[in-house]
This record gives sequence, structure tokens and C-alpha cells, in this order.
Amino acid sequence: MAIPVVSSSAAADRVQVELLRRAGAARRFELARSLSASAISLARAAIQERDPGSSEREVLLRFVASHYGAALARAVRRHLDRAER
Repeated sequence: MAIPVVSSSAAADRVQVELLRRAGAARRFELARSLSASAISLARAAIQERDPGSSEREVLLRFVASHYGAALARAVRRHLDRAER
């Protein structure tokens, strides 16, 4: 299954796909990891921007709730509370 690539031209699409094919598994993994880290960082920055008074912990918990659900966020909060004791 081909992944759609959005760019300014079909030629640029072909070049990008060919570069990804040649990159090898390790490089493709690194690109995916980097993209994921950037997306997480941007999401957490947006949460912080909406509520500048939030602690790093509250930003983390809101991120978890937003992306993985309230139940997991509660479990993470309990874990962090126990770890602080």
C-alpha cells in the first residue's frame, strides 16, 4: 500500500519515495522516531501555551489523557504520586 505524499510536484514525490526506499530500515526508523518526538513536543507545547501556569507534570498528564485516555492518565498520576513518596 502506497502512502500518499503531499508535495509541489509528482517528480518531487517520486524523488522522496526513492530516497526513503534507499534509506534502509535503521534510517527510516530514525525518521519515524524523530517525527514522533516532534509531534509529541508540539502537542505538549500547545498544552502549555493554553495554560501557562501548568507544571510539567500537569502538561504530561493532560497529554496522556488527550492521547491515551483519562483512565491511563489517572494510572500515571497514581504512579507518579507513589514514586514521590
